[in-house]
Amino acid sequence: MTSAAEPAISSPGASPQMAGARRILQETFGFSEFRPGQEAVINALLTGRNALAVMPTGSGKSLCFQIPALLLDELTIVVSPLVALMQDQVAALKLAGVAADGIHSGNERGENIEAWKLVAAGGTRLLYMSPERLMTERMLAALKRLPVKLFAIDEAHCISQWGPAFRPEYADLSRLRELFPDVPIAALTATADETTRGDIAKRLFGGHVEQFVLGFDRPNIRLTVTMKREWKRQLADFVSRFENDSGIVYCLSRRKTEDCAAMLAGKGIRALPYHAGMSSEEREANQNVFMTEPGVVIVATIAFGMGIDKADVRYVFHADLPASVEAYYQEIGRAGRDGAPAEAHMLYGLEDIRMRRQFIENEEAGDERRRREHKRLDALLGYCEAPACRRVALLEYFGERIEPCGNCDACLTPAERVDGTEEACVILQASQQSGELFGAAHLIDILRGAQTEKITRFRHERLACFGAGAQRSVNEWRSLIRQMVAAGFLQIDIAGYGGIKITAKGRALIRGEGKFLYRKDTVVPRSSKSERRQARKQEQLLAGQTLTEQQTALLARLKALRLELAKEREVPAYVVFADRTLIEIARRQPRTEAEFATISGVGAVKLERFAKYFLAEINASLDDATGKEEEPIQYRLDSRDGDGAASRPSGN
Repeated sequence: MTSAAEPAISSPGASPQMAGARRILQETFGFSEFRPGQEAVINALLTGRNALAVMPTGSGKSLCFQIPALLLDELTIVVSPLVALMQDQVAALKLAGVAADGIHSGNERGENIEAWKLVAAGGTRLLYMSPERLMTERMLAALKRLPVKLFAIDEAHCISQWGPAFRPEYADLSRLRELFPDVPIAALTATADETTRGDIAKRLFGGHVEQFVLGFDRPNIRLTVTMKREWKRQLADFVSRFENDSGIVYCLSRRKTEDCAAMLAGKGIRALPYHAGMSSEEREANQNVFMTEPGVVIVATIAFGMGIDKADVRYVFHADLPASVEAYYQEIGRAGRDGAPAEAHMLYGLEDIRMRRQFIENEEAGDERRRREHKRLDALLGYCEAPACRRVALLEYFGERIEPCGNCDACLTPAERVDGTEEACVILQASQQSGELFGAAHLIDILRGAQTEKITRFRHERLACFGAGAQRSVNEWRSLIRQMVAAGFLQIDIAGYGGIKITAKGRALIRGEGKFLYRKDTVVPRSSKSERRQARKQEQLLAGQTLTEQQTALLARLKALRLELAKEREVPAYVVFADRTLIEIARRQPRTEAEFATISGVGAVKLERFAKYFLAEINASLDDATGKEEEPIQYRLDSRDGDGAASRPSGN
């Protein structure tokens, strides 16, 4: 097993098979070098061994099975959990000249029948299906008659009952090793802790699998967490720092997604919603705007993000607490894929904790799974309240150990740790004396001696602790209670409608056993827009990621062209070329097909299909920059790839 503690993966050597893999990497996908980990996983699969690959978001997991599929030159079955993800990956492969297809509920029945006929005739190399469709007796019997050479299980954490996104229909995939004993299986995921990895290995492989666990660190992403106060103001202030930058804002509910997008739009920010309650046409339109235009903010539920390859997302903002450390890690991984500085900022408060506990209790699952999910939430709260480097806390969860990063709020502005045992005991007394029935707001009213209707009704002004904390503000007491919940001295009674109860650890503190150390919440002072712009510009200059004004203008034209080409082919914009490819084109500005072929992400088929359009746009842009008088480009596009042409009308 290759672990996060052993990040260097040895090269499998220049075997004939790996030479073929490198050829496909370059000619079909347009990349000159493998990314870390890819070569070792590909070699394992090509030599008939099972592989479990845990690789960070954006590290190129798909190539780990797509390249072997093309080398094996028979049928590879790819299991994927989302129809939209299958559609996008199939579209991307087809544009690269790969014989791929999908059989799923997103197709008309006739489309699925035609796809299967092509598979049966040997004309398909990669077939995408959901686990439900694959594991029917009829489909399995049909596949037994075909030369299946490889199974690839994407989002493999779904098979583990201890994973954060367990799907019961994935569990049936464990039968594959018995039904197809000689066919290697690849399992791939971006997020799996040690327990989840062990469960995947046991269920899917019977314990016989090589594990490849790459380092999880994304050092260019700054990690920050702030207590939730006035979340709309906090969000608007944060987004205003990133003028003309793209970002993603995650919200817990569809309604909040809509409200949040409207609020930002009202402040002059180009914000668009994205959630499962919208029509597929609306979602696709908003996604294309986000992928194509600068300065667009997508406000989304977790429905957004899987498979999206946008390199220049400058921030991910969580307006609500994510479901788990795994979910948080996967979502922040959508920022800064170009290697330039990015930021992941989270707001959270007591109400977030209550809602997440409620979701776990309402889940239709056994007691053991609920216990595990509460533990996962505990780990996330531990990250939120980390007294030292956040990145150390985050990566330790996945079994990776690093030195303090210097690029998180805990490193950059360390908060003072204070002995709050005395204050904690006062809170515990307020909860105890009021019967452990009331939430944080009422306990704070008791401590501050507030004269509310509820205090009077329950005669809580008679409690010994009434008014004992009048010298502290509401926000100070709220912070203390939140940190006591996160540290396990208090717990939110979900069945008791959010009442604050005392844990065994809290009762020990009352008896004088142990201490409670808390972190003083700080409010970051607001900086002027000019200061923020200058700071952003300096960060990007240091990272070597800035484009000149002319290159930036060209990039905008290239994105508009990409969208036009994508619409003509009825695929998402990023399927034509990823953002990082367009950025390289804008920076290098190739003038010939030979130069265009050297751009990362331009394979042979895409070179043939798209080079002429992009070269014409580059030439037009350079002509505009030098002041030449030229006729506008006229694109003749149609869905038959290769038949379109870009030209200027000739004069008479």
